[in-house]
Amino acid sequence: MRVIAGKARRLNLKTVPGTDTRPTTDRIKETLFNILQPELLDCSFLDLFSGSGAIGIEALSRGAAYAVFVEKDPRACTCIRENLSFTKLSEDGKLLNMDVLQALRSLEGREPFDFIFMDPPYGKELERQVLEYLESSSIADENTLVIVEADLDTDFAYAGSMGFQLLRTKEYKTNKHVFLKKRK
Repeated sequence: MRVIAGKARRLNLKTVPGTDTRPTTDRIKETLFNILQPELLDCSFLDLFSGSGAIGIEALSRGAAYAVFVEKDPRACTCIRENLSFTKLSEDGKLLNMDVLQALRSLEGREPFDFIFMDPPYGKELERQVLEYLESSSIADENTLVIVEADLDTDFAYAGSMGFQLLRTKEYKTNKHVFLKKRK
């Protein structure tokens, strides 16, 4: 796994050993960032369930002003720290080693993020819990793009009742990205 583009382009990233995380493949990451690229410059990026930190690091490499990484697994946090250091992006990244909902509560009171990306463990409805929280949170507003990486079977029909508009879905062989915004 590597950084695809930007100031850290071609640098290889470490991944967490074992099967507890599913690193986003380079091809899927490239497709995602081709979609996001026009809005990345100087943005704020929140990477939930960060794993190795590859998504937030890609955002920083491509021009995001700063990224917050949220990961509760201590081994994954070590990996994120090492990847931020290796890519020389540590100054622009902040790591929160805690549960995602605890981290979201700790971020209240700040400006809304431009992007919130999440890649939670599949089949546990964690994306739904995060969207329920974001529904009334100050860290996401109608300009915040929320991107969820999920398996192909994950249903987001409930998102409309939480005040989210489904903008698009990009499907791959085994998973998909779902793009949402809060309704005005």
